[in-house]
Amino acid sequence: MDISIVVPLLNEEESLQELHDWIAKVMQSNRFSYEILFIDDGSDDSSWAIIEALSKSNKSVKGIRFQRNYGKSQALNAAFKEVSGDVVITMDADLQDSPDEIPDLFNMIKDEDFDLISGWKKKRYDSKIRKNLPSKLFNAAARKTSGLSLHDFNCGLKAYKKDVVKNVDVYGEMHRYIPVLAKNAGFQKIGEKVVIHQARKYGTTKFGMDRFINGFLDLITINFLTKFGKRPMHLFGLLGTMVFIIGFLSSIIIGVSKIIKLYQQKPAILITDNPWFFIALTCMVLGSQLFLAGFLGELILRSKRKQKRYSVSDKLNLSND
Repeated sequence: MDISIVVPLLNEEESLQELHDWIAKVMQSNRFSYEILFIDDGSDDSSWAIIEALSKSNKSVKGIRFQRNYGKSQALNAAFKEVSGDVVITMDADLQDSPDEIPDLFNMIKDEDFDLISGWKKKRYDSKIRKNLPSKLFNAAARKTSGLSLHDFNCGLKAYKKDVVKNVDVYGEMHRYIPVLAKNAGFQKIGEKVVIHQARKYGTTKFGMDRFINGFLDLITINFLTKFGKRPMHLFGLLGTMVFIIGFLSSIIIGVSKIIKLYQQKPAILITDNPWFFIALTCMVLGSQLFLAGFLGELILRSKRKQKRYSVSDKLNLSND
């Protein structure tokens, strides 16, 4: 199969038929073999009923329905486990991503041997205050910390080699950072393409300003995990040891100072009346806790098993229906 198109959605009943027809037209005109995988992330409108109807008229349409809303990352994670196309393309269901971009994205992956192509909505039709400005700040921070020179990390329109989606674990709200996850997994040829961004035709956006706060927090998380996710003892063990040594040496200095003053018959306060004693004691306690945190982190990593982060209620046209 040439292309798997992954479409996560939440309450997009008005746009699904139009999006399907548009994708099918592009696929047929380019003679691609394809599948369209809709992931209903807990919609409470008629989205799933529409997907069921589409699957009956077009066997290339497949679907996954979550029991409730788990988020875009979990939707992509579930889809990536099921796709079978040589090239996987993700796009939003709100018609702001144009299916006409698919042939060029496909060719960049197949002919130019890119591992991943991220869309860049250079000209946007979103609110400048709610999305444009926060998005620019977010992307600037992501570029600085990740080392990837992408302009639009959060663009839903992306193309991947099949190997990429099978080797990245998307969870939490990490869908924004799939290029970073791919880079960390060893896929180095990551490019960018300017894509058309269309004004929303139906409904309202499902994302608020809190997504940018979460985005920055996730950025900190992914950078921490990149450096220390597989070796927590290297961070917590080192910090714990250093802090403990500082506290231990300080307590020795305090004790030796008291002994010297007593030997010289000079007045000396009780060690427990010395505020530096409690600072030294606190350092030793904190150092021990940090070291134990690193040790426990190592144990957890060695016993960790991948757990499912979502619950599926229905599937359509998939091998394990």
